[in-house]
Amino acid sequence: MNTAELTELAQQLRVDSVRAAAAAGSGHPTSSMSAADLVAVLIARHFRYDFDRPAHPGNDRFVLSKGHASPLLYSAYKAVGAVDDDELLSFRKLGSRLEGHPTPRRLPWVETATGSLGQGLPVGVGIALSGKRLERSGYRVWVLCGDSELAEGSVWEAAEHAAYEHLDNLTAIVDVNRLGQRGPTRHGHDLDAYARRFQAFGWHTIEVDGHDVDAIDRAYGEAASTVGQPTAILARTLKGKGVEAVQDREGLHGKPLPDADEAIAELGGPRDIRVQVQEPPAARMLHAVRAGHYEAPRWDKGEEVATRNAFGEALAALGSGRGDVVALDGEVGDSTRTEAFAKEHAERYFECYIAEQEMVAAAVGLAARGWVPYACTFAAFLTRAHDFVRMASISGAGINLVGSHAGVAIGQDGPSQMGLEDLAMMRAVHGSTVLYPCDANQTAQLVAAMAGCEGVRYLRTSRGESPVIYGPDEDFPIGGSKVLRSSADDRLTLVAAGVTVHEALAAADALERDGIRARVVDLYSVKPVDRLTLRRAAEETGCLVTVEDHHEEGGLGDAVLDAFLDGRPVPRLVRLAVRGMPGSASPDEQLHAAGIDAESIAAAGKLLVEEAVVS
Repeated sequence: MNTAELTELAQQLRVDSVRAAAAAGSGHPTSSMSAADLVAVLIARHFRYDFDRPAHPGNDRFVLSKGHASPLLYSAYKAVGAVDDDELLSFRKLGSRLEGHPTPRRLPWVETATGSLGQGLPVGVGIALSGKRLERSGYRVWVLCGDSELAEGSVWEAAEHAAYEHLDNLTAIVDVNRLGQRGPTRHGHDLDAYARRFQAFGWHTIEVDGHDVDAIDRAYGEAASTVGQPTAILARTLKGKGVEAVQDREGLHGKPLPDADEAIAELGGPRDIRVQVQEPPAARMLHAVRAGHYEAPRWDKGEEVATRNAFGEALAALGSGRGDVVALDGEVGDSTRTEAFAKEHAERYFECYIAEQEMVAAAVGLAARGWVPYACTFAAFLTRAHDFVRMASISGAGINLVGSHAGVAIGQDGPSQMGLEDLAMMRAVHGSTVLYPCDANQTAQLVAAMAGCEGVRYLRTSRGESPVIYGPDEDFPIGGSKVLRSSADDRLTLVAAGVTVHEALAAADALERDGIRARVVDLYSVKPVDRLTLRRAAEETGCLVTVEDHHEEGGLGDAVLDAFLDGRPVPRLVRLAVRGMPGSASPDEQLHAAGIDAESIAAAGKLLVEEAVVS
């Protein structure tokens, strides 16, 4: 397309953005209008993509980080023939694929769900890492950002990571339209302010008039020819460009235009320009075959092994059996034990340093390219990245998260290092799987099982050593549990997971010495939970004690309660959990102070049984 044709295409994208929002009665047309020239030039001159084959390994990748500008994205889809006009006007309606913010669950051309600002560029880094280091393909990753979202720290985590990895296949296009949701942005139209920041992180920057299609074209060409650095194109634009009543005016964010018909006429009326996007170059998929033999590490019963150590060995073994497994770590690989994977599979290991948001986002990007990522840090630090975990679920991304050093059992480091909210956080994620192993062989089996699950998977590992209680050939299905002690004379059931399993077993011994038989259930699958086993235990013993190294809200105790929400009577139940604020102490002292050690469990169980007899 020549200059005039590119300008006309941009006007069409503006008109269709206005039409879509008007039909929906909601949306963000002004945010779409500012970036219309940027998208028009991209799809007409630089983007290489086969819309009939979204999985083509040579396709460029586009991420709309400013996801609220979805009318622009859908208008571009119409221009390339991926959607028709009727579907465009179904925007934001029940059952439509064209949601208020785009998601890959509904549209095959969308790489990741966006809408929580500051996430598109971090995920784009993950996609670019795949292309550069794993697939070794020539595709480019284009990320359209808004200027408002550059206030998010996650953007700068991504910027540093991209420069460190020399991702010259990545281009950030920043739509600097000056206005945020409630008024002017921090830096307004000061392109140099943004340029200095990107340059400080090691990016090549280009400042451009975002409504000059020829200048935009040159900028994209310069980005594609830049070697060794990612490029940030900083485009000065006007929000609501082309319609005098809304152009560069405050108070119109997230609203249809006041008079859509008048605006469309001012923009020159509807058009029906069709764009022939460049075909991607021939490329071959370099992904390794998913199927492979997993030779799980093995430990003998009675050995003392920390589950974090077992995780590290198991992940390295899984990496040997499956070439599609990758690992990411937040600069704690010597503690999480992902260093074992790094030593054996350095080409598939990504050091994200202490940037947990970028780590999870990069995992989402890698998953979008077909890899099976395991992202690991301390359980406490995953809370920083919870919004990225939430958005990963919305994307339908298959990622494995591993949180080590969980609970008060870590000992002297104190509460800032103790993951005590992680089970609740991960259980609340839609479609998640939450696992908490208690010994080495169980851990090794669950590490492999995670790879075959859908959605977000979380494994909680422990710092201290614990005895191996299962044989290496034991099976641990997701959604299952293990009954470790059981008899016809059981008068209560102790339900535990992870470190508290060993405390529950010791408590059962103490109770038996007092003439009280106790069943012990290892509830290693916290979500989905084994309802049948729990219901059977309630029916046969009448009393349940749950014990967890976690806050009482949202963890193991609540997972057990979920088994009794079908209208049946809830059994007598005591929930032991960490209720106070821990300090520094030894692991044994911490468990005792929290009331979740063997002595406390036995005392609670004995009191519960006595009360049941009295009543």
